Amino acid sequence: MRTQGDILVSGAGRSDLASSRERTTAVDPAVATYRALYDRAADRCSRVITRTYSTSFSWAIRCLHRDLRRPIHAIYGFVRLADEIVDTFAGSAQAGMLTRFQEETHRAIAEGISIHPVLHSFQWAVRTYGIERALIDRFLHSMGMDLTERQYDDDRFAEYILGSAEVVGLMCLRVFCAGDDTRYDRLVPPAMRLGAAFQKINFLRDLRHDHIALGRSYFPGIDLSRFDEDVKRRLEADIAEDLRAGSAGIAELPRSARLGVTLACRYFRAVLRKIARTPADTIMQRRIRISNSHKLLILAGAVLFPWNGRS
Repeated sequence: MRTQGDILVSGAGRSDLASSRERTTAVDPAVATYRALYDRAADRCSRVITRTYSTSFSWAIRCLHRDLRRPIHAIYGFVRLADEIVDTFAGSAQAGMLTRFQEETHRAIAEGISIHPVLHSFQWAVRTYGIERALIDRFLHSMGMDLTERQYDDDRFAEYILGSAEVVGLMCLRVFCAGDDTRYDRLVPPAMRLGAAFQKINFLRDLRHDHIALGRSYFPGIDLSRFDEDVKRRLEADIAEDLRAGSAGIAELPRSARLGVTLACRYFRAVLRKIARTPADTIMQRRIRISNSHKLLILAGAVLFPWNGRS
Protein backbone atom coordinates (compact mmCIF):
# COMPACT_ATOMS: atom_id res chain seq x y z
CA MET A 1 0.00 0.00 0.00
CA ARG A 2 3.01 2.29 0.08
CA THR A 3 2.95 2.53 -3.71
CA GLN A 4 1.57 5.78 -5.02
CA GLY A 5 -1.09 4.26 -7.25
CA ASP A 6 -1.89 5.79 -10.62
CA ILE A 7 -5.31 6.96 -9.49
CA LEU A 8 -3.83 9.00 -6.64
CA VAL A 9 -1.14 10.84 -8.58
CA SER A 10 -2.23 10.92 -12.20
CA GLY A 11 -4.42 14.00 -11.87
CA ALA A 12 -7.54 12.02 -12.80
CA GLY A 13 -10.58 14.20 -12.30
CA ARG A 14 -8.68 17.48 -12.45
CA SER A 15 -9.70 18.24 -16.05
CA ASP A 16 -13.36 17.87 -15.08
CA LEU A 17 -12.89 20.51 -12.39
CA ALA A 18 -11.21 22.84 -14.85
CA SER A 19 -13.98 22.49 -17.39
CA SER A 20 -16.65 23.07 -14.77
CA ARG A 21 -14.93 26.31 -13.78
CA GLU A 22 -14.94 27.40 -17.40
CA ARG A 23 -18.72 26.87 -17.59
CA THR A 24 -19.36 29.30 -14.72
CA THR A 25 -21.63 32.08 -15.94
CA ALA A 26 -21.40 35.77 -15.12
CA VAL A 27 -23.53 37.01 -12.24
CA ASP A 28 -24.96 40.36 -11.24
CA PRO A 29 -22.42 42.48 -9.29
CA ALA A 30 -24.76 42.78 -6.31
CA VAL A 31 -25.18 39.01 -6.18
CA ALA A 32 -21.42 38.60 -6.46
CA THR A 33 -20.97 40.87 -3.45
CA TYR A 34 -23.27 38.73 -1.29
CA ARG A 35 -21.61 35.58 -2.62
CA ALA A 36 -18.23 36.95 -1.54
CA LEU A 37 -19.70 37.62 1.91
CA TYR A 38 -20.90 34.02 2.13
CA ASP A 39 -17.51 32.78 0.95
CA ARG A 40 -15.84 34.69 3.78
CA ALA A 41 -18.31 33.35 6.33
CA ALA A 42 -17.75 29.77 5.13
CA ASP A 43 -13.97 30.22 5.28
CA ARG A 44 -14.29 31.57 8.81
CA CYS A 45 -16.19 28.44 9.85
CA SER A 46 -13.34 26.22 8.69
CA ARG A 47 -10.83 28.46 10.43
CA VAL A 48 -12.78 28.36 13.70
CA ILE A 49 -13.01 24.55 13.54
CA THR A 50 -9.25 24.32 13.05
CA ARG A 51 -8.50 26.64 15.97
CA THR A 52 -11.05 24.92 18.21
CA TYR A 53 -9.78 21.39 17.63
CA SER A 54 -6.04 21.84 17.12
CA THR A 55 -3.83 24.56 18.55
CA SER A 56 -0.75 22.98 16.99
CA PHE A 57 -2.16 22.83 13.46
CA SER A 58 -3.52 26.35 13.80
CA TRP A 59 -0.04 27.62 14.62
CA ALA A 60 1.48 25.65 11.75
CA ILE A 61 -1.08 27.10 9.33
CA ARG A 62 -0.26 30.61 10.54
CA CYS A 63 3.33 29.93 9.49
CA LEU A 64 2.25 29.27 5.90
CA HIS A 65 2.12 32.09 3.39
CA ARG A 66 -1.20 33.91 3.75
CA ASP A 67 -2.37 32.64 0.35
CA LEU A 68 -2.13 29.04 1.57
CA ARG A 69 -3.99 29.44 4.85
CA ARG A 70 -7.51 29.55 3.45
CA PRO A 71 -7.31 26.26 1.48
CA ILE A 72 -5.50 24.40 4.27
CA HIS A 73 -8.12 25.54 6.79
CA ALA A 74 -10.73 24.27 4.32
CA ILE A 75 -9.08 20.85 4.11
CA TYR A 76 -8.76 20.60 7.88
CA GLY A 77 -12.41 21.56 8.40
CA PHE A 78 -13.56 18.90 5.94
CA VAL A 79 -11.36 16.20 7.46
CA ARG A 80 -12.39 17.13 10.99
CA LEU A 81 -16.12 16.90 10.24
CA ALA A 82 -15.76 13.43 8.75
CA ASP A 83 -13.69 12.37 11.75
CA GLU A 84 -16.35 13.67 14.13
CA ILE A 85 -19.04 11.64 12.37
CA VAL A 86 -17.21 8.37 13.02
CA ASP A 87 -15.64 9.21 16.40
CA THR A 88 -18.08 11.45 18.25
CA PHE A 89 -21.61 10.89 16.98
CA ALA A 90 -22.08 7.42 18.47
CA GLY A 91 -25.70 6.32 18.52
CA SER A 92 -26.62 8.69 15.69
CA ALA A 93 -26.84 6.43 12.62
CA GLN A 94 -23.23 7.25 11.72
CA ALA A 95 -23.08 5.16 8.54
CA GLY A 96 -26.00 7.06 7.05
CA MET A 97 -24.52 10.36 8.15
CA LEU A 98 -21.20 9.52 6.51
CA THR A 99 -22.93 8.48 3.28
CA ARG A 100 -24.87 11.76 3.18
CA PHE A 101 -21.71 13.68 3.95
CA GLN A 102 -19.96 12.03 0.98
CA GLU A 103 -22.91 12.74 -1.30
CA GLU A 104 -23.07 16.37 -0.18
CA THR A 105 -19.32 16.70 -0.71
CA HIS A 106 -19.56 15.48 -4.30
CA ARG A 107 -22.54 17.71 -4.98
CA ALA A 108 -20.77 20.76 -3.57
CA ILE A 109 -17.73 20.14 -5.76
CA ALA A 110 -19.82 19.53 -8.89
CA GLU A 111 -21.98 22.63 -8.36
CA GLY A 112 -19.32 24.92 -6.93
CA ILE A 113 -21.50 25.87 -3.97
CA SER A 114 -22.99 24.40 -0.80
CA ILE A 115 -25.31 25.58 1.94
CA HIS A 116 -23.00 23.69 4.32
CA PRO A 117 -20.29 26.30 5.12
CA VAL A 118 -17.45 23.82 5.64
CA LEU A 119 -18.27 21.94 2.44
CA HIS A 120 -18.59 25.25 0.60
CA SER A 121 -15.11 26.20 1.79
CA PHE A 122 -13.76 22.77 0.87
CA GLN A 123 -15.25 22.72 -2.63
CA TRP A 124 -13.55 26.03 -3.34
CA ALA A 125 -10.18 24.56 -2.35
CA VAL A 126 -10.81 21.40 -4.38
CA ARG A 127 -11.80 23.29 -7.52
CA THR A 128 -9.11 25.96 -7.16
CA TYR A 129 -6.19 23.58 -6.61
CA GLY A 130 -7.37 20.56 -8.59
CA ILE A 131 -7.61 18.13 -5.67
CA GLU A 132 -8.58 14.79 -7.19
CA ARG A 133 -11.84 13.07 -6.31
CA ALA A 134 -9.85 9.84 -5.84
CA LEU A 135 -8.08 11.40 -2.85
CA ILE A 136 -11.35 12.53 -1.31
CA ASP A 137 -13.08 9.18 -1.80
CA ARG A 138 -10.07 7.27 -0.45
CA PHE A 139 -10.16 9.43 2.68
CA LEU A 140 -13.90 8.88 3.19
CA HIS A 141 -13.42 5.14 2.62
CA SER A 142 -11.02 5.02 5.58
CA MET A 143 -13.48 6.98 7.69
CA GLY A 144 -16.04 4.31 6.88
CA MET A 145 -13.61 1.64 8.07
CA ASP A 146 -13.78 3.21 11.52
CA LEU A 147 -17.44 2.19 11.68
CA THR A 148 -16.82 -1.47 10.84
CA GLU A 149 -13.26 -2.39 11.83
CA ARG A 150 -12.11 -3.00 15.39
CA GLN A 151 -8.73 -4.61 14.77
CA TYR A 152 -6.41 -4.41 11.78
CA ASP A 153 -4.02 -6.78 10.08
CA ASP A 154 -1.06 -5.41 8.10
CA ASP A 155 -2.95 -4.98 4.83
CA ARG A 156 -6.00 -3.35 6.36
CA PHE A 157 -3.82 -1.08 8.46
CA ALA A 158 -1.91 0.07 5.37
CA GLU A 159 -5.25 0.65 3.62
CA TYR A 160 -6.51 2.70 6.54
CA ILE A 161 -3.34 4.80 6.80
CA LEU A 162 -3.40 5.47 3.07
CA GLY A 163 -6.90 6.95 3.27
CA SER A 164 -6.92 8.56 6.68
CA ALA A 165 -3.50 10.21 6.52
CA GLU A 166 -1.42 9.81 3.38
CA VAL A 167 -4.02 11.19 0.96
CA VAL A 168 -4.66 14.13 3.31
CA GLY A 169 -0.97 14.92 2.94
CA LEU A 170 -1.47 14.79 -0.84
CA MET A 171 -4.44 17.17 -0.66
CA CYS A 172 -2.24 19.66 1.17
CA LEU A 173 0.58 19.03 -1.28
CA ARG A 174 -1.72 19.99 -4.17
CA VAL A 175 -2.24 23.32 -2.43
CA PHE A 176 1.44 23.83 -1.66
CA CYS A 177 2.54 23.07 -5.22
CA ALA A 178 -0.19 25.29 -6.73
CA GLY A 179 -0.26 23.69 -10.17
CA ASP A 180 3.41 22.64 -10.36
CA ASP A 181 2.76 19.01 -11.27
CA THR A 182 6.43 18.15 -11.63
CA ARG A 183 7.17 19.23 -8.08
CA TYR A 184 4.00 17.53 -6.85
CA ASP A 185 4.92 14.18 -8.40
CA ARG A 186 8.41 14.39 -6.95
CA LEU A 187 7.11 15.11 -3.44
CA VAL A 188 4.32 12.52 -3.34
CA PRO A 189 6.38 9.83 -1.50
CA PRO A 190 7.67 12.07 1.35
CA ALA A 191 4.25 13.73 1.73
CA MET A 192 2.65 10.33 2.18
CA ARG A 193 5.28 9.22 4.68
CA LEU A 194 4.89 12.41 6.71
CA GLY A 195 1.10 12.01 6.79
CA ALA A 196 1.52 8.40 7.92
CA ALA A 197 3.93 9.44 10.69
CA PHE A 198 1.55 12.09 12.04
CA GLN A 199 -1.33 9.61 12.10
CA LYS A 200 0.65 6.84 13.79
CA ILE A 201 1.83 9.27 16.47
CA ASN A 202 -1.80 10.18 17.13
CA PHE A 203 -2.66 6.47 17.37
CA LEU A 204 0.13 5.94 19.88
CA ARG A 205 -0.79 8.90 22.06
CA ASP A 206 -4.51 7.98 21.92
CA LEU A 207 -4.18 4.26 22.67
CA ARG A 208 -6.34 4.40 25.77
CA HIS A 209 -9.17 6.44 24.24
CA ASP A 210 -9.26 4.44 21.00
CA HIS A 211 -9.23 1.13 22.86
CA ILE A 212 -11.57 1.86 25.77
CA ALA A 213 -13.93 4.52 24.45
CA LEU A 214 -14.07 3.52 20.78
CA GLY A 215 -13.19 -0.18 20.96
CA ARG A 216 -10.49 0.09 18.30
CA SER A 217 -6.97 -1.25 18.06
CA TYR A 218 -5.19 0.13 15.01
CA PHE A 219 -1.66 -1.28 15.24
CA PRO A 220 -1.62 -4.79 13.75
CA GLY A 221 -0.44 -7.69 15.85
CA ILE A 222 -0.48 -5.66 19.07
CA ASP A 223 -2.28 -7.04 22.13
CA LEU A 224 -3.04 -3.89 24.11
CA SER A 225 -3.56 -5.93 27.27
CA ARG A 226 0.17 -6.73 27.00
CA PHE A 227 1.44 -3.36 25.82
CA ASP A 228 5.00 -3.05 27.16
CA GLU A 229 8.27 -1.22 26.54
CA ASP A 230 9.41 -3.60 23.80
CA VAL A 231 6.19 -3.09 21.85
CA LYS A 232 6.33 0.66 22.38
CA ARG A 233 9.95 0.91 21.18
CA ARG A 234 9.13 -1.11 18.07
CA LEU A 235 6.28 1.24 17.19
CA GLU A 236 8.44 4.29 17.92
CA ALA A 237 11.17 3.03 15.58
CA ASP A 238 8.69 2.54 12.74
CA ILE A 239 7.25 6.02 13.23
CA ALA A 240 10.70 7.60 13.47
CA GLU A 241 11.57 6.11 10.08
CA ASP A 242 8.39 7.58 8.56
CA LEU A 243 9.27 10.97 10.06
CA ARG A 244 12.80 10.78 8.68
CA ALA A 245 11.63 9.87 5.18
CA GLY A 246 8.82 12.42 5.24
CA SER A 247 10.82 15.34 6.56
CA ALA A 248 13.41 14.81 3.82
CA GLY A 249 10.99 16.38 1.38
CA ILE A 250 10.50 19.64 3.29
CA ALA A 251 13.51 21.34 1.70
CA GLU A 252 11.93 20.83 -1.73
CA LEU A 253 8.61 22.42 -0.82
CA PRO A 254 7.88 25.91 -2.10
CA ARG A 255 9.17 28.52 0.32
CA SER A 256 5.58 29.58 1.02
CA ALA A 257 4.87 26.21 2.68
CA ARG A 258 8.20 25.27 4.20
CA LEU A 259 7.96 26.97 7.61
CA GLY A 260 4.46 25.72 8.38
CA VAL A 261 5.31 22.12 7.49
CA THR A 262 8.57 22.35 9.43
CA LEU A 263 6.67 23.48 12.52
CA ALA A 264 4.15 20.64 12.22
CA CYS A 265 6.94 18.11 11.76
CA ARG A 266 8.87 19.37 14.78
CA TYR A 267 5.73 19.36 16.91
CA PHE A 268 5.00 15.71 16.12
CA ARG A 269 8.66 14.84 16.63
CA ALA A 270 8.41 16.41 20.10
CA VAL A 271 5.31 14.33 20.85
CA LEU A 272 7.14 11.17 19.77
CA ARG A 273 10.11 12.03 21.98
CA LYS A 274 7.82 12.57 24.95
CA ILE A 275 6.15 9.24 24.27
CA ALA A 276 9.61 7.61 24.20
CA ARG A 277 10.31 9.04 27.67
CA THR A 278 6.94 7.91 29.04
CA PRO A 279 6.51 4.39 30.51
CA ALA A 280 4.31 2.04 28.51
CA ASP A 281 1.77 1.64 31.31
CA THR A 282 1.35 5.43 31.48
CA ILE A 283 0.65 5.56 27.72
CA MET A 284 -2.32 3.28 28.40
CA GLN A 285 -3.59 5.59 31.14
CA ARG A 286 -3.53 9.08 29.66
CA ARG A 287 -3.03 11.05 26.46
CA ILE A 288 0.43 12.49 25.89
CA ARG A 289 0.32 16.24 25.38
CA ILE A 290 2.76 19.04 24.66
CA SER A 291 2.34 22.13 26.83
CA ASN A 292 1.68 25.50 25.22
CA SER A 293 4.99 26.78 26.55
CA HIS A 294 6.79 23.89 24.84
CA LYS A 295 4.85 24.60 21.65
CA LEU A 296 6.05 28.20 21.80
CA LEU A 297 9.64 27.00 22.05
CA ILE A 298 9.12 24.74 19.05
CA LEU A 299 7.62 27.65 17.14
CA ALA A 300 10.54 29.91 18.03
CA GLY A 301 13.02 27.27 16.92
CA ALA A 302 11.22 26.78 13.61
CA VAL A 303 11.24 30.53 12.95
CA LEU A 304 14.88 31.03 13.94
CA PHE A 305 16.16 27.80 12.41
CA PRO A 306 13.59 26.90 9.73
CA TRP A 307 15.55 24.08 8.15
CA ASN A 308 18.47 22.06 9.45
CA GLY A 309 18.34 19.11 7.08
CA ARG A 310 16.41 16.98 9.57
CA SER A 311 13.48 19.27 10.46
